[in-house]
Amino acid sequence: MNGLPVSPAAERNKRPILEQLQRLLPATARVLEIGSGWAQHAVYFCSAIPGLDWQPSERGGELANIEERLAAEGGPGIRPPIALDVLGDPWPAGPFDAVYSANTAHIMPWEAVLAMLQGVSGCLRPGGLFALYGPFNIDGAYTAASNAAFDRNLRAQDAAMGIRDMEALEKAAARHQLSLEEQLPMPANNFLLVFRKRPPN
Repeated sequence: MNGLPVSPAAERNKRPILEQLQRLLPATARVLEIGSGWAQHAVYFCSAIPGLDWQPSERGGELANIEERLAAEGGPGIRPPIALDVLGDPWPAGPFDAVYSANTAHIMPWEAVLAMLQGVSGCLRPGGLFALYGPFNIDGAYTAASNAAFDRNLRAQDAAMGIRDMEALEKAAARHQLSLEEQLPMPANNFLLVFRKRPPN
C-alpha cells in the first residue's frame, strides 16, 4: 500500500463509470474534472483510456492530496491540478470536449450547482458533454430508502446540502445550452446524467 488517502465510494464506482465514459467519450478527449477529491478517478480513467487529456480540479485548499497521488500514480494523460471553486474562481480556458464531476451536486449549495452549470457551458465546445454522477431524485421523490436517509444526514450537517432533483437540474441546465440526453442508472442507487451542449442558434 502506498499510504495515500482513499475514498471507498470512488473505488466502488470507478469501474461502472469507466464503462460509460469509454462509450461516451471520443477516442481522444480533453476533459475537465470538477471536484477531483483524491484523484482516484483521474488516475483510473486515464490508465484505461490512453487518449484522455485530463484536467483535475479542486478547491484551492484541497489540492495537496491530488498532487500527492499524481506524484505516486499519475500518468502522461493527467495535467497538474488547478484550483476551481465554482462560486468564485476563474474557469480554465476551453474548449473542453467533456466535463466530468462525481458526487458534488449534493454537497454544494444550490447556487453553486447553478454556477457549475453556467461554468460548464462556458468551457465546453458545442456538442461537448457534461457527465454528472451521483444520487438524484426523480420528480421530487427518492429512488431508494437509503438515499432518503443519506439526504437527511446531509441536511442535518448543512441545510444547503441535499440530493438534487433530476428535473430541476434539467431545467437549470437548459438555460445554459445543456440538454439532458441520458439518465443512466448506476449501482448503489446512483445515476450518471449526460448533458450535451447545444450549438448556438
